[in-house]
Amino acid sequence: MHAKNDKYTLLIVTGSHLRAESADRPLAYKLQTQIEEWLTKHDDVMNVKIVPIVCSDIWFLNNQDLQERPVVSIGGPGVNALSGYFAQSLPDEDQEPTPEPRVLIQVDPEFTDLRACIWGSNHELTVKGLDLFSDQYLDGYMRAVATQVEPHED
Repeated sequence: MHAKNDKYTLLIVTGSHLRAESADRPLAYKLQTQIEEWLTKHDDVMNVKIVPIVCSDIWFLNNQDLQERPVVSIGGPGVNALSGYFAQSLPDEDQEPTPEPRVLIQVDPEFTDLRACIWGSNHELTVKGLDLFSDQYLDGYMRAVATQVEPHED
């Protein structure tokens, strides 16, 4: 069992593109707040301290150590290189540009893979995607993060 003062990082990644900075970064901070609220609510049963940090896709992709941590990527492949990387694992029909508005949430429903990606075909749909992730997946995702983090030297 880990000591309560051990700290583990959960990353929330946005693109470095100007549109991502202005539209997706505020959503990342919203998710960070929701995660902090979840952590406070469950503090009495937590064995580790999880620290959610917002960072850019460039910083994340250029740091091998960060790539081993739990991560939620926000924003589409056009503005977030990490989302573009995750999109490579989608079936071809999900990668094709489509005139239809859509929301995409990539998450392992079993939460064994702690990488998640949220984006919409426009900003309003990305907001909807984040709301859906928060409502339907955040609790299970955070429970998995809390039980699957590995000891790490900071």
